[in-house]
Amino acid sequence: MTTETPAGTPATAAPARRREHEWADPVALAAAASGLDGLEYLRRIVDGRLPGAPIASLVGFRAVSAEHGRVAFAFEPGEHQYNPIGSVHGGVYATLLDSACGCAVHSTLPAGTGYTSLDLSVRFLRRITVDTGTVTCTGHVVHAGRRTALARAELTDAGGRLLGEATSNCLILPG
Repeated sequence: MTTETPAGTPATAAPARRREHEWADPVALAAAASGLDGLEYLRRIVDGRLPGAPIASLVGFRAVSAEHGRVAFAFEPGEHQYNPIGSVHGGVYATLLDSACGCAVHSTLPAGTGYTSLDLSVRFLRRITVDTGTVTCTGHVVHAGRRTALARAELTDAGGRLLGEATSNCLILPG
C-alpha cells in the first residue's frame, strides 16, 4: 500500500506498531528513598524489592548493579527509540548516561540526602540500533565533595566498544 506524504512524495505504509507502558507510583518510590541511604535504596531496585523509576520502564533500561560510587544499567535497544534516520535517538543515550551519573552519586549519599544534576555533557561515539544488542551503561563517581559531585558514565556494547559517554556535576541536597 502506498500513501502520499504531505510533500507529495510516495511513502510505503508499514503496519502500525504498539507498545504499552506500566510504572509504579513515583511518589511511593521517592518516599522509600527518604529512609534509606542511597546505596541500600539502589540495591533494593536492583534486586526487585523496589520498582525502578518510571523513566527506566518508559525508555527500556533496568538497574543491574549498585556499589558505593558505581552503578550499572542494562538496555535493550528497540525501534520505538529510533530517530528519523534509523538509529536510537540521542535523547535515549542522554537519559541513560544522566541516570547512571546521578545514581552513582546517589549511591554515596546518606539517608535523607538528595541530589540534582547541574549539567550533563554527552558525547555520541557510535550509533545504536536493534542489531547492537544489549548495551551496558556504567556510571561512577570521579569526585565527591560536600556540595557537589562529579560523575562519569559510559555506554558500551557486549564487545566492550564505547558507544557514548558523559560527565555530570551534581548538587548535593542535604536533608
